[in-house]
Amino acid sequence: MTWLNLVAVPLLAKICLVGMFPLSAYDKVAHWDEAMGQARSGPLPFPSLLLILGILVEAVTPVLIVVGVFDRAAAFVLAGFCAVTALMYHPFWRFPDFWSKNGEGRTHFWDFFKNFGLVGGLLLVVIGGAYAPVVQVVAHPLANGPWAAASRSIPDNR
Repeated sequence: MTWLNLVAVPLLAKICLVGMFPLSAYDKVAHWDEAMGQARSGPLPFPSLLLILGILVEAVTPVLIVVGVFDRAAAFVLAGFCAVTALMYHPFWRFPDFWSKNGEGRTHFWDFFKNFGLVGGLLLVVIGGAYAPVVQVVAHPLANGPWAAASRSIPDNR
């Protein structure tokens, strides 16, 4: 059961969280011109350098997170990458029709919030401590956080 609690479930969770990034890095290499066009579309200078740095971040940090080597630092860097990407390259608010069915900004709206969803998950890797055992999660599926842990840690001495 220890293997399931401390290895299998956390490993699967981390793979699910960061698995898309190496594929995205490969896509940027395979479709360089299209990726360069997106890099140029934002307000940041030196799009070629930014694209190369982005590819490196997307290729290296997920591996570090999954294997657990400098995983907090890697998650922090990848969270920053996702936040900057959302803010600089998916500014849905600049499109007056971002909520309409065929509005150009609609894709940016969803990409923006997906990126910040990833930021949240990555920040949990940064601040996360010990993993909760699977049996504890199953026993208390709706309880999480310090208030739940405190209520479970009080022994029943009846």
